[in-house]
Amino acid sequence: MAAMDAVLRILEAHRGETVSGEQMAADLRLTRAAVWKAVSGLKDRGFRIAAGSNRGYTLESDGGRLHPETIRRHLRASGDFALQVFDEAPGSTNDLVREAAVQGEPEGLVVVADTQRAGRGRQGRTFVSPPGTGVYMSLLLRPKLPAEEAVAVTGIAAVAVARAIADVGGGRAGIKWVNDITLRGRKVCGILTEATMDMESGGLDYAILGIGVNLFPPAGGFPPELADIAGAVFPGTPEDDERSRLIAAILDRFLPLYRALPDRGWLEEYRSRSILTGRDVRFIREGRESFGRVLGVDDAARLLLRLPSGEETALSSGEVQLIRPLEVQE
Repeated sequence: MAAMDAVLRILEAHRGETVSGEQMAADLRLTRAAVWKAVSGLKDRGFRIAAGSNRGYTLESDGGRLHPETIRRHLRASGDFALQVFDEAPGSTNDLVREAAVQGEPEGLVVVADTQRAGRGRQGRTFVSPPGTGVYMSLLLRPKLPAEEAVAVTGIAAVAVARAIADVGGGRAGIKWVNDITLRGRKVCGILTEATMDMESGGLDYAILGIGVNLFPPAGGFPPELADIAGAVFPGTPEDDERSRLIAAILDRFLPLYRALPDRGWLEEYRSRSILTGRDVRFIREGRESFGRVLGVDDAARLLLRLPSGEETALSSGEVQLIRPLEVQE
């Protein structure tokens, strides 16, 4: 695997160009046979590599495959991200990052999976993660923030994902408070932030930011229970490096906002993308269902509502079990 990674790194650096196998062997201190074996392994994994006698090798396409090098090729952020890519997460990418966090892994770990066996969203909901069509990623963060500021991580992530979708040509996305990204009236992304508190300082020990994006519709469509809710950024099928581009764009967009915390400059854009403002919604708080009209989002990222009584109230993400526009059925 190390030889394949090294060969791919060179081919990605010279995408579309012919690279001599002999030169790669010399640069990597490998035999020509080892380079050939590495190229064959990459082709077996879906990378489209042209080869010819006395011509060398040309990386023509990623073939839709995910790899740290296919992501780094598009990454512009000056952050030291430690990228790990898995064909399948045995649970979720958040689970993998949590295991690393408790072992003392520093901030900056990014775990990406082609699919998840047990992807999940807020309040224990299942997040469907079909292979080959989505972006399923988690970041390990160690923000120097009080615990109550954890909601800001979700907020800036929502803004970053919305911007990244536009960057890859998906159009203008909306945000459904607190953690869903919508496009053309359908949910295309869910964000799950899980944080652990440092009991001594009262701040956050670490936070895990999980992001799942439906980039393309799965073969056969979404499950019946999601067919009227879920959507995808693009209507077609993956062809090349769209997923790698989106992952890099999310990281590029997220990092400046994260570095600026606790600055709340991101809230203006969050509010401008809110799809609930001005709409009547129902919600469950303390076990009771209530109704209200959304007035906006306050400076603490709480949802402001006017109740039928005329009273105004603010909902925080941790206390609400459900919030749905009244015209949307379950």
